[in-house]
Amino acid sequence: MITPTDNLDDLSENARILWINPLYTDVYNRAMADSFRQIVRPGTEVDVVSLDGEGPSHVEYNAFEALMLPQLLRTVRWAEEEGYDAAVVGCFYDPALRAAREITDRMVVVGPAHSALSIAGSLGERFSILVGRKKWIPEMAENVHRCGASERLASWRVLEMGVDDFQENPALTEKRIMTEARKAVEQDGADVVILGCTAEFGFFRTVQEEIGVPVIDATVAPLKHAEQLVDSVRRFGWTHSKRLGYDGPTAQERQRFFPALEPKHMVSMTTVSS
Repeated sequence: MITPTDNLDDLSENARILWINPLYTDVYNRAMADSFRQIVRPGTEVDVVSLDGEGPSHVEYNAFEALMLPQLLRTVRWAEEEGYDAAVVGCFYDPALRAAREITDRMVVVGPAHSALSIAGSLGERFSILVGRKKWIPEMAENVHRCGASERLASWRVLEMGVDDFQENPALTEKRIMTEARKAVEQDGADVVILGCTAEFGFFRTVQEEIGVPVIDATVAPLKHAEQLVDSVRRFGWTHSKRLGYDGPTAQERQRFFPALEPKHMVSMTTVSS
């Protein structure tokens, strides 16, 4: 276990977070890094990376998800060795979240779905999740169940858009999100709306102002959750418990099977042009 610091006056408010887009494209990296500057608190630095090599630009399919898991886990290992305080697995499926927590000790690891569901449970009674395609619902429903939130799920709302579509035509994306979010509130009884894909970033403020309930962005939630957990580690020694599910391989096994892999495609939040 990590020993907390007794003298709170000596605690740093700075945090280093690595956002990992588990995609074989860097098309989102710069835009996300730019948006993160408006989300995190002063003193938090976020670096955004994606995967190297040839592969899919999304993980809508379990088969695509399987392709990226080894590189994702090796990137998590690199992040801890480089001294990052937290890592975000940047997909609402929360791929390999448990595995990533198994192979880290000091660094906390969060996922958008778990973070968004945790926040939604504190902000309202019932939530709806807006997804791109019906295909996504079964795997996401497993995460909702795993988080113990199934009874508070008001509905799934489908935008009929793929991951690669959301940022192609922002006006269309915002229109569809607005339409389905309003239906979720007025017809399904939701008092919180969750945007169920990290590529749906940049729309929550406008939609929230229009429909009048909290709209949780799948990039904002894990970053704020990560900041909170970093504080909890430093102040109270609260980190991922190794007693049960997050018990992991030995240090030797980690080094052998998950050697740290430095990402090549990185954009730092602090260096993105205004």
